[in-house]
Amino acid sequence: MIEGLIAGHIWGDPEKRVGKNNSIFVVAKVRAQGTQPELVIVNVIAFDNAVSKALLDLRDGDAVSLSGSLLPKVWIDKQGVSRAALDMIAGRVLALDPAPVDLE
Repeated sequence: MIEGLIAGHIWGDPEKRVGKNNSIFVVAKVRAQGTQPELVIVNVIAFDNAVSKALLDLRDGDAVSLSGSLLPKVWIDKQGVSRAALDMIAGRVLALDPAPVDLE
């Protein structure tokens, strides 16, 4: 896999899931700008507690940057056109805090 940094917007709300052996993880999708006018869908999974919590605090449309391991993929849309996608195991999250900041 490749270590990378992606930036985009959350697409749908992130979801908490329970795997085998009761392991908890979070999945999310991020729309990232690819070559104009293409968007790249990044399928994100997080196992780290802090990263999972940060993702669960985000909602559809929130801006986010993620770093982690990337695996490039290709999928075929309904018209038979090849599209780029990425799978990411997120290791860090950087998101804008919508709370107002007191500058005094």
